[in-house]
Amino acid sequence: MSARVHVVTDSTAGLSAHEVLRHPLTVVPLQVVIGGTSYDDGATSSDAVADALKTFTPVSTSRPAPQSFADTYAEVAAAGAEAIVSIHLSGDMSGTFEAAMIGAKESPVPVRVVDSRSLGMGLGFPVLAAAAAAAAGEDMAGVEAAARARMASMSAYFYVDTLEYLRRGGRIGAAQALLGTALAVKPLLTISGGRIVPLEKVRTSSRAIARLADIAVQRAGDGPVQIAVHHLANLDKAQTLADGLAERLPQAEEIVLREVGAVIGAHVGPGLLAVVVAPR
Repeated sequence: MSARVHVVTDSTAGLSAHEVLRHPLTVVPLQVVIGGTSYDDGATSSDAVADALKTFTPVSTSRPAPQSFADTYAEVAAAGAEAIVSIHLSGDMSGTFEAAMIGAKESPVPVRVVDSRSLGMGLGFPVLAAAAAAAAGEDMAGVEAAARARMASMSAYFYVDTLEYLRRGGRIGAAQALLGTALAVKPLLTISGGRIVPLEKVRTSSRAIARLADIAVQRAGDGPVQIAVHHLANLDKAQTLADGLAERLPQAEEIVLREVGAVIGAHVGPGLLAVVVAPR
């Protein structure tokens, strides 16, 4: 390990194996429970979660145990890291951040735990920025600053076919007010202050997806930007959305198309489309 600072995150960041391997970076998995059987996030497919939800098979999720973080920090330190920056999904959506804080108390090297206030590539982009800073030799403060700079510029917007899955998982937040008219509208949601909140109500799914694209383009501005398009069991529409954004945002450095993992999928349900916008 050449970097003095190592970055730890969790599986909701949705990073590819290649992204993890080429950075000083370790991922701690959350767990998804399908029909009474527990799996590490990433060890079972998102399709399995989507199918379970469609057939009303019980699906739940759980955070990593604090000891999982303590063990990870000890392993990273034993491999040569002198400090750790541990960046995780919003503490208002999961107890993962809290578990990392508890685990950090046992670490043999200093740990800075950061709440990204987001998830998916809303977490993944800051994690990659932090890992790049670590690889470049930044100290712990510099690595944390790189993550926070990406966090400050980002926005996440998403469409769900129904609010039912968010309601079941208790993640609906201020969007609870939309439940009474859920059958009459297709909700667009955003993440604000680490919570899921309503953005707009539209009448059809096609209009919702068009608005999702318009909002992303407006938020991206004219400068360099990174974009991620997420989906769950909705690849065709996600590909169409990503292609349209590529045409409308020629300045985009990259447009990542990625299905969400099992844990996020368990709470949003099949049909999800999301866009994370990260201006430089």
